[in-house]
Amino acid sequence: MSAASGALDLDRLLAARLHAVRARPYLATALFALHPVECRSVPTMAVDRHWRMYVSPSFVAATPEEELAAVWVHEVSHLLRDHHVRGDRIARERGLTGTGARLRLNIAADLEINDDIYGDGLVRPEGAVVPGTLGLPDGELMEDYLFRFGLGPRTRDLAWLDCGSGADGLERPWDLGPDGAHGLAAHEHEAVRFRVARGIAGSPGSASKAWRRWAEDVVHPPQPWRTLLGAAVRSAATAGGAGEDYTYGRPARRSAGVPGAVLPSLRRRPPRVAVVVDTSGSVSDAELGSALLEVAAIARALGGRRDLVTVVPCDASARVVHPLCRAEGIPLLGGGGTDLRAGFARALGASPRPDAVVVLTDGQTPWPSRRPGCRTVVGLFPRHRHRSEEDDYVPDAPPSWARVVVIGESGR
Repeated sequence: MSAASGALDLDRLLAARLHAVRARPYLATALFALHPVECRSVPTMAVDRHWRMYVSPSFVAATPEEELAAVWVHEVSHLLRDHHVRGDRIARERGLTGTGARLRLNIAADLEINDDIYGDGLVRPEGAVVPGTLGLPDGELMEDYLFRFGLGPRTRDLAWLDCGSGADGLERPWDLGPDGAHGLAAHEHEAVRFRVARGIAGSPGSASKAWRRWAEDVVHPPQPWRTLLGAAVRSAATAGGAGEDYTYGRPARRSAGVPGAVLPSLRRRPPRVAVVVDTSGSVSDAELGSALLEVAAIARALGGRRDLVTVVPCDASARVVHPLCRAEGIPLLGGGGTDLRAGFARALGASPRPDAVVVLTDGQTPWPSRRPGCRTVVGLFPRHRHRSEEDDYVPDAPPSWARVVVIGESGR
């Protein structure tokens, strides 16, 4: 049927998709995976979490092809960026319900997308909301934008906005659901996302900064910092050459080739870890409490052998080396300036010498000029800037020979 009879002009819609593919070739896989469904209940075009795009026939008939192409890119961006999953999570955590909450979630998701997708072959559709519309900066995420604006005079003209459950996670009456026709299963849309991300990562010059950042997170997803810290400690403590020793308790197999001689076998003794805890005044009580928890976690990473872990509290000078009997009983005294070089010296001077050193600090310290004779892991309490009374002070970054994990961040 023709568009004049009120049916969807599919040829016009698909021609707009080809326009979108030419303008954003790195999104081609996702654009062709999105299945259009005629729907008179949507104001323009909307998506669900199963990669269906619901399309208003009257909107397609009244909108120029170049604007339709931009809407294709906009709607598929919601799905690629997992706005439905993120919207679900925010709604649960914040108790967001009702049409007002849906509209705010949808606007916030649009702000994340629209700040950089237009231009270079894609025109900005009439009515598209961008951060500047609400007096907000570009380059932020849906979660950041959501709580920086409220519904009011500046959003009154956006009441019509509805990009569907694929934009905010809240089901719509027109959704066909997981068992409806032409939907993608979870593993299929994950495959689409990964393929698009690999394409962007392979030729990053053609994509915007926001898309490159997204692709990096898909191809190399950030890991929880506790997992990273535990893995770094285990890797450092069990590195090749650490903890090797000889024993006659179990003769070597090669003794059979040397009659009359008993040769010792080589065994790996359990690794020892020294934990240097920054107790200077710039480290908060909450961070010291977190440090104690990490000391206990380090012991668990070593199979529960608390006797293999020692703790060195240090501010401008290092104090007693404490054997770890019970993490809660370690006195983390300090409160002055910071010089963790003293902590390194105290830890490395202990007998027996540690196989790995773990430092828990905010980084506001000088570091040893020479690499220690063992692996080093730095658990870094995040700081944006430390201002002294005299001027801005930017501390040296942890040295390149240390494995650094930022404590409290979900990223790498």
